[in-house]
Amino acid sequence: MIGRIVGTLIEKTPPELLVDVGGVGYEIMASMSTIYELPQVGQSVILHTHFQVKEDAQSLYGFATKDERALFRILIKVNGIGPKMALSVLSSMNPPELITAVQESQVDSLTKVPGVGKRTAERLVVELRDKLGTAAKQDLFTERSVVTQVQADPRQEAEAALISLGYKPQEAARMIAKLPKDESNSELLIKAALKSMLK
Repeated sequence: MIGRIVGTLIEKTPPELLVDVGGVGYEIMASMSTIYELPQVGQSVILHTHFQVKEDAQSLYGFATKDERALFRILIKVNGIGPKMALSVLSSMNPPELITAVQESQVDSLTKVPGVGKRTAERLVVELRDKLGTAAKQDLFTERSVVTQVQADPRQEAEAALISLGYKPQEAARMIAKLPKDESNSELLIKAALKSMLK
């Protein structure tokens, strides 16, 4: 997986960015929150990235912080939420605002996000409440809360890896759910999940 990009910002045409890394131009999709944080064109930039492979495309998504990337990875696991809608959510609400909306069931706030209707907003509240946890609201998505949980949980790491390989979020979740609960190594979980698909 491509986890980080360090290079020169060549173009900034929201929601797309072009970053030159050693003479290679990487096309990267980003939220408006990240784009607002970027320096001027021609300057050096560091982006935390999420690489997604599908049958018909390979896409790279960039984020100014690990917090935002972790939240993006949680969002795309929600049924019916793809990368584009996840970026739309992150463009409309910063992590603390989204966490508060989910924890307090603010469906009306979520429906203000372009492309998010009432049903989708309700689904976000239901599916994200447990994943984000009360610690997220208290710590405002800092390294001590959800980000640490997402990165430290080998099962979630394995799910994220499968999604980046092109599996749908629901399919990746089912694959991991079938594996032994006592397995604590994300690499072994990924290998076991892929092996199970070959049976």
